[in-house]
Amino acid sequence: MRIMLAVSSMVAGGAERVAATLVNHWSAIGHEVALLTVASTDLDFYSLDERVTRIALNLNRSSLNWRDFVHDNFKRLRKLRSAIRDFEPDVILSFLDTTNVRMLLASIGTGVPVIVEEHTDPTQSSLGGTVRLLRRLLYRRARAVVVLHPGIARWARDFVGSEAIHVIPNPISPQFHQNGRVERAKGGHCIIAIGRLEPVKGFDMLLRAFAEPAKQHPGWTLKIIGDGSKRDQLQALASALQIRDRVIWEGAIKEPEKELLRSDLFVLSSRYEGFPMALLEAMACGLPVVSFDCPSGPREIIHDGEDGLLVPPNEIGALATAMSRLMSSENERKRLGERAAHVVDRFGLPRIADMWAAVFEQTLR
Repeated sequence: MRIMLAVSSMVAGGAERVAATLVNHWSAIGHEVALLTVASTDLDFYSLDERVTRIALNLNRSSLNWRDFVHDNFKRLRKLRSAIRDFEPDVILSFLDTTNVRMLLASIGTGVPVIVEEHTDPTQSSLGGTVRLLRRLLYRRARAVVVLHPGIARWARDFVGSEAIHVIPNPISPQFHQNGRVERAKGGHCIIAIGRLEPVKGFDMLLRAFAEPAKQHPGWTLKIIGDGSKRDQLQALASALQIRDRVIWEGAIKEPEKELLRSDLFVLSSRYEGFPMALLEAMACGLPVVSFDCPSGPREIIHDGEDGLLVPPNEIGALATAMSRLMSSENERKRLGERAAHVVDRFGLPRIADMWAAVFEQTLR
């Protein structure tokens, strides 16, 4: 097949990692694949197979007013349409709501079927009224609408026929398919969290939750991997909580599996999710995990008490208690971590790739 995958950019993020994982896999098994972004390659964070055709429109500037908004979007649509005609894909796969709307518009009249994927929980994410309306109207002409779990499928059924909806979870990239943990250096333990430093990821709640058990467990540190606009505010909060010297800020890194394998406990503190990649990756690396039971995602991944712990959403005290429980018990951490690694059986790339192959087959039938 000739497959075109479209996404806004390839910055560090869950949807972007999934995009890189899929195009690399499809290219490796012999498909001709193009990865198209509205943004330039200057923002690329993930490595791509050299056989993947990279198309970057470099049209990701912010519009200053309504006139610019209309002009910029018409320009994007023309460029997207030209890219479709030049590559001549058999099928287009589009990620994320705004890009989905653009690809559905740009593909009109080309005869190329479009599959759209909702990578977040659309009931929680905020979109402008225009994009929300266009999404409801245009998704009806998508050949398939892919969502991450059955809860989101129920949302899609309000305006898309059931036969077009497919549930495909995110795949775990092969780099996280680990056979064992590395030995940590003696002298301390590490809690790790990964994500954008933005309000949705709830790192403010994580810092508050860590502050209390940190007093009882002086040998533990908290390592946060990721970048974002709230970094300075979060560091100020760590200082106010008197844990600044116990928190390590790593920024975004290319190989988070190395840090996961060196850590003792993973915590997800998000206010909402789609299907959290960081949680999947931590479990694949054999880490015990604690997560808020936030809307969309964690409950579909964690079997509470068996391969991880779920606590009520946004309840900082409950999160602190669960963290302290695992910080206190190496045996409990080992038990949960060993079972967590079996997440690869459910969400490993081979199984998820087969699900995508079935959707492509149905789409091109």
